[in-house]
Amino acid sequence: MKQIFSNQPRKVIFRKAIIAFLFIISFSNILQAQTHSIILGRPTDTSITASIMFDQNVQFYLEYGTQTGVYSSTTTTFTTVVNTPEEVDLTNLTSNTKYFYRMQFRLVGSGSYTITPEYSFHTQRAAGSTFTFTIEADEHLYDKKGVKNMYDITLANQAADNPDFMLSLGDIFGDDHEPFTITSGALDSLHRDYRPFLGKICHSVPFYVCLGNHEGENDYYNSFTPPNNLCVWGTQWRKFYYPNPYPNGFYSGNTVNEPYGIGNPENYYAWNWGNALFVVLDVYRDQCDTSAKPGGWNWTLGLPQYTWLKSTLENSTAQYKFVFAHHIRGQGRGGITNAKLFEWGGYDGNGGTNYNFPNKRQGWAKPIHQLFKDNGVNIFFQGHDHVFAHEILDSVTYQAVPMAADSTYEIGKLANAGAYTADTLDGTGHIRVTVSPSCVKVDYIRAYLPADTVSGVHDNGEVAFSYTIGNCSTTGITETLQKDFVNIFPNPANDNLTIQFTNNNKSLIIKMHNAYGQTLLISQSNVIDISSVPNGIYFISIDSDTNHIVKKVVVNH
Repeated sequence: MKQIFSNQPRKVIFRKAIIAFLFIISFSNILQAQTHSIILGRPTDTSITASIMFDQNVQFYLEYGTQTGVYSSTTTTFTTVVNTPEEVDLTNLTSNTKYFYRMQFRLVGSGSYTITPEYSFHTQRAAGSTFTFTIEADEHLYDKKGVKNMYDITLANQAADNPDFMLSLGDIFGDDHEPFTITSGALDSLHRDYRPFLGKICHSVPFYVCLGNHEGENDYYNSFTPPNNLCVWGTQWRKFYYPNPYPNGFYSGNTVNEPYGIGNPENYYAWNWGNALFVVLDVYRDQCDTSAKPGGWNWTLGLPQYTWLKSTLENSTAQYKFVFAHHIRGQGRGGITNAKLFEWGGYDGNGGTNYNFPNKRQGWAKPIHQLFKDNGVNIFFQGHDHVFAHEILDSVTYQAVPMAADSTYEIGKLANAGAYTADTLDGTGHIRVTVSPSCVKVDYIRAYLPADTVSGVHDNGEVAFSYTIGNCSTTGITETLQKDFVNIFPNPANDNLTIQFTNNNKSLIIKMHNAYGQTLLISQSNVIDISSVPNGIYFISIDSDTNHIVKKVVVNH
């Protein structure tokens, strides 16, 4: 400091010191300002739940109404405890209506209230309505796979879609990475850490949790020293921070109350919205074999959940039916190949030639996929494999949802693409679904960090793949279908690879990676010399002016 100010008058030095001091005081006051998060959940035709949490003891109330800027209703005033969510139920709402609301809050014992920006939500859509919802999966912020600023971009892209609600397909909290040494306090932090991220959009986008394998809520972990175990603590903290549905006349689902203060676990549920039925499954809580990693037939929904699923699908008259789970049967990789096996498809795993469902599931009506087929399920959405993949089996679409926070854009593609049979893309982002009376349109919306859009190859928010079910031409919804735009040959390759485009795209960047994701070469020519590349399996990533595709190749000199 002496060197910086040595040539300046003392009055200037003093004035700068005062300014610096005032800045420090101001910054300190900013740090002490109340931070909060609002997570909406359980929207129905006449109600919604707002989970509101502050990092200080605060008094607050909500004002809401059906016109922007006009708040005809007001809640009572609530007093919060630090980092303890207060669930506020707004009831007696009008169905098929958009509501606007804001919150007024102040520190306990202080004078004036601070007013938040205006937020909004929509009650249950009427049949015949057009609406949008979004899906994300495998956030993984608890380990190196998930990158926080990447996740922020995916969330912002979802907010721009103006969805009625969003679903996460699991592997959110990462509870099972230290399953036998983790504490209740650590699980508290893992669940609480997501609220600042989700709070950026879930004040206006209700949030649904679908459980993944890394949530740790399953029979295996529950068998160790209950109630002091991962399953019990994980369930308690999830329910503490995130209001998931339970059977209440609008939602159906699990009716069993569990011990140790859990009550209803809020783990599987269904509801109707517009012309669509939504069914969220829990493929982990009930297992035939309580071992660490059950195999084959030991993975199960359990008879109560299966019976509920069967009844829900058979009794539904919805035009569209969507089912969500973290993964088919909770194990393995892939979509339609996995759907043919065990409880889901009925066949044993030894090549899928022995149909064994009647013996393994005595008293059960039929495999899960057959339930889907017979009852007109349109799309089954799953996560787990960290990749986008679109497949169809018996008119049922199997849709794998990519990671929401992978800054490499290739984790799932490199590791799991071989488990799928069609339309497999890398990248990071979310799925946007638009439902109208005559069609469903599904878009894969890619997310990119700003540094990865500088070259102009990609734009954040671009549509990487789209497809429709029904006739979208009558709704004004544009139908596009983007598939792989290149052929690579020969494969297996010897000394050269040729890349042939199937449309008018021109290559911008071509990269060759090994199985560890390391880049071996970069080319802008459609003929690549690989004579120095050792024999093995590699991945070619191709960026055109509109697409990004990764292809697997075998080098065999």
